[in-house]
Amino acid sequence: MKKTNAMRILDGAKIVYECREYDDDGEHELEHGAAGKTAEKLGVDPETVFKTIVMRTESREIVVFCQSAGHEINLKKARQVCGAKEVSPVKQDELLSLTGYVRGGCSPVGMKRKYRTFIDESVLLHEKICVSAGVRGQQLILSPQDLINVTEAQTADLILE
Repeated sequence: MKKTNAMRILDGAKIVYECREYDDDGEHELEHGAAGKTAEKLGVDPETVFKTIVMRTESREIVVFCQSAGHEINLKKARQVCGAKEVSPVKQDELLSLTGYVRGGCSPVGMKRKYRTFIDESVLLHEKICVSAGVRGQQLILSPQDLINVTEAQTADLILE
């Protein structure tokens, strides 16, 4: 298995992780439940698979959110936590140039630049969680605290109720 940038960063930080591969069917639309399908393919609880959502504020700041596959992100809570009046997902064709990753393979670890990152607080309920390894068809399994530390993330309530 070829090392991704996310894996190299975790290795460099001496963070223990596992990388699991799954069959990538090319379906990466959040609204079609891509993260939930990933959980199913890995045979894990969807609550432990965290999708990476890259957004832009009205001031053009790029902000990263991680939400469990079992829930949608609450945009009002996302705006509040990052102090923005507006947030909207970046366009798919901008994702690679901003992060170094493509849709369906966007990891919160090892983006081209360090962006403010917010992870739903439900991450703390789990011993291990999954995030993209930085390519389609691979997920990293690691401890929530290690993910928080390596991304310098803040936890917050982001769940749409």
